[in-house]
Amino acid sequence: MANQPLNKIIRETKGNKKFKVFVKDGDKIKTVRFGDANMSIKRDDPQRRKAFFDRMNPILAKVKGNKKLSPVYWSLRSWKLGTKIT
Repeated sequence: MANQPLNKIIRETKGNKKFKVFVKDGDKIKTVRFGDANMSIKRDDPQRRKAFFDRMNPILAKVKGNKKLSPVYWSLRSWKLGTKIT
């Protein structure tokens, strides 16, 4: 895991989550997994994107501590237009 790119959204190849990201937390590197593997993402539709942000922003506001360790933070990042997912 030491040679994995930090803060880059990567497609998950196994398990029940769609994406993962490696985040540095102090000295440790943690893996944050998010997204339902069985659902499609329609972030190019402005109405769906607005509805998604309206649902998720209040949840992100409740997160205490390092927001980068939260799956909702990365989910919101992945829905922003222009975000590269490898």
